[in-house]
Amino acid sequence: MRLLLVEDDSLLTDGLTHQLARAGYSVDCADTVSRACRLGSQEDYRIAILDLGLPDGSGLDVLRQWRSQKLTLPVLILTARGDWQDKVNGLKAGADDYLAKPFQTEELLARLNALIRRSEGRVESCLKVGGYELDENRQWITTPDGEEHALTGTEFRLLRCLMSRPTQVFSKDDLMEQLYNLNETPSDNTIEAYIRRLRLLIGKDTIRTQRGQGYRFHAQD
Repeated sequence: MRLLLVEDDSLLTDGLTHQLARAGYSVDCADTVSRACRLGSQEDYRIAILDLGLPDGSGLDVLRQWRSQKLTLPVLILTARGDWQDKVNGLKAGADDYLAKPFQTEELLARLNALIRRSEGRVESCLKVGGYELDENRQWITTPDGEEHALTGTEFRLLRCLMSRPTQVFSKDDLMEQLYNLNETPSDNTIEAYIRRLRLLIGKDTIRTQRGQGYRFHAQD
C-alpha cells in the first residue's frame, strides 16, 4: 500500500520511513510543496501524511490543490502542538485527521490504519474476505480452516492490496505501484514470484489469474 510522506525534516523522514515500511507501507517522500503536488497528481497513493511547514510554502497549499483536482486519498496533517488554528484550517481544507508534534509512532500508525479502514468502509483491524482474515497488526493471514501464517513485508502488502478490493482485477503494473516506492526497481517477474508463494500458503484458487488482465482475490463465503 503506497503512502506519500510530505516532510522537510530529514531525520524525522528517515525514521518514519523505516517504521512505516515495517508496518507494511511503501513510502515515497517529498520535502517541498512543488514535489508533493506533482507526486500526488501523478502517483496512486492510498494515504498521505502532510506536514504544514514546508520550505517553499504551506502544506495547506498542497492539500487545497489535491482536493481541487478531486483527489480523495485520506490525508493526515502534522501540526505544532497546541496550534489549534492550524488544525482547524487543515480540516477545513479537506484533511481527514491531524496529529500534533512531537508524537509517538504507534499513535501515527493507529491513526493511519483507522483512516484507511474508514476509506474502505470497515471498522475492524482484521480485513475479512470470505473465510480469510488478514490481521494488519500482526501481519498474519488466517485461512478458513483456522491455520495462521506469518507473512513477509512484501507478502503482506500484496495480500492487503488484493483483499482490500476483492472484486477488482489488478494488473502487474498496478501491484508494482502499490508494493514499491519510486526508488525501488524490482524485476518484471517479482509479482509472479510472490503470487506463487502466497498460493502455496493460502490455496492456489484464492488468487485467480485473469488472462491478459492481472490478478484478483477470490474466496467463497
